[in-house]
Amino acid sequence: MAPPQSALDFLEFVNASPTPFHAVQSAIARLDKAGFTKVKERENWSATLKPGGKYYMTRNGSTIVAFAIGSKWRPGNPIAMVAAHTDSPCLRIKPVSKKSGVGFLQVGVETYGGGIWHSWFDRDLSIAGRVLVKDGQGNFVQKLVKVDRPIIRIPTLAIHLDREPSFNPNKETELFPIAGMVAAELNRTGVEEVVKDDNTSNTTFQPLKDMSDRHHPYILEIIAEHAGVSVENVVDFEMVLYDVQKSVLGGLNEEFIYSARLDNLNMTYCSVMGLIESVQSSSLDDETSIRLIACFDHEEIGSTSAHGANSDLLPAVVRRLSVVAGDRHGDSASHRSWEHISSDPDADLTTAFEQTASGSFLVSADMAHSVHPNYVGKYESNHQPEMNKGTVIKVNANQRYATNSPGIVLIQEAAKRAGVPLQLFVVRNDSSCGSTIGPMLSAQMGIRTLDLGNPQLSMHSIRETGGTYDVEHAIKLFDSFLSHYSELEAKIYVD
Repeated sequence: MAPPQSALDFLEFVNASPTPFHAVQSAIARLDKAGFTKVKERENWSATLKPGGKYYMTRNGSTIVAFAIGSKWRPGNPIAMVAAHTDSPCLRIKPVSKKSGVGFLQVGVETYGGGIWHSWFDRDLSIAGRVLVKDGQGNFVQKLVKVDRPIIRIPTLAIHLDREPSFNPNKETELFPIAGMVAAELNRTGVEEVVKDDNTSNTTFQPLKDMSDRHHPYILEIIAEHAGVSVENVVDFEMVLYDVQKSVLGGLNEEFIYSARLDNLNMTYCSVMGLIESVQSSSLDDETSIRLIACFDHEEIGSTSAHGANSDLLPAVVRRLSVVAGDRHGDSASHRSWEHISSDPDADLTTAFEQTASGSFLVSADMAHSVHPNYVGKYESNHQPEMNKGTVIKVNANQRYATNSPGIVLIQEAAKRAGVPLQLFVVRNDSSCGSTIGPMLSAQMGIRTLDLGNPQLSMHSIRETGGTYDVEHAIKLFDSFLSHYSELEAKIYVD
């Protein structure tokens, strides 16, 4: 049987998205194609957002929120939300990365998140990220860079020189990649000469050391070339290492996805496509709610940033959406205004946010653990999720996951309408339990929340394994949840 088209499209998505910045751009490409309109956070939305409209916004270029407003929306109505994250554990190039040792050019890197770092050894690595460059008008603009050829590697030490039974590299001294040989760099032709004037009276003051003093010149040249600018116009960058091996379908019957960044680009992709499918399969004409997805950066390091889930971003967006003017009594869009909704007897703008929050529901979508055939003892015997058997509802009595019974009933009803299976997961009592953005958003906003995710193996490795058919399962589930929430919300509400 041929794999679902959604799985093949996901491969394109993840292969194009080595960083959160690229993941957001990949999401935007799909939202633009589906007719969503970009809005800016710093603009006034009251004159822009209209019932029946589809919109998206970004923050820092690494977090994205997209939403579709029902044509029968009223201030204070509920919002159906799916939230994921765009970041994954990786190695990030340090602000001063130029290193060398015994004839090798090396690159200083910093660990981001809780990666399985030994999996990064002996891989064909390259660099990707964003570059801030000077344009011709004196502005500083963002450019995305993705170098498609392998230029960096972290070699292991030969077994003859290391007979230790376990491999636990020192992250500061043994995790430095090599990028080339000093001799080859010195003899390389075509090196761009950087002319420096030692007469300080004729130079512009630079608070920091020059970029060419902080990083290897050839790496700067490669970055500048891919950004489409000269080296002199590269002001700063945020670059990470990534594995150039493409994500592919695998297994005897192509039932697996072998890929980097399944955690959590799999859920990012499924949430974006779930929203798009919902507005294509279920009209907004009779919709009274807002359908929203949010994909945050920095989940892997605690979410405490201006564009993480623990920021004001989602509360601010929900607060602004809660007072969007509804369409009453046949009023045209041009007559919808603050005065219009203020005079609406059913609209109380002073409590609209609280009303919206109390009626809304958030699905926190982060990848789950599949049972591992070689380590079955690590799993609770009645909770062993399998790949391609459906999205996994994650439960934890200590609220590391925010799931409770009304949420399970709600998502089960959505799954029934979509015709997709679900699974349950609880971690063993003698094992630690990870957490997600679900509990923090639930506590911060007072919104009912459920945690779920597609099952996978090798979570946080440079190369993970997921189920080919679970991509379609999650898209259909999110489509159904967003499309049917208005119908189901009143039936499954515990005061």
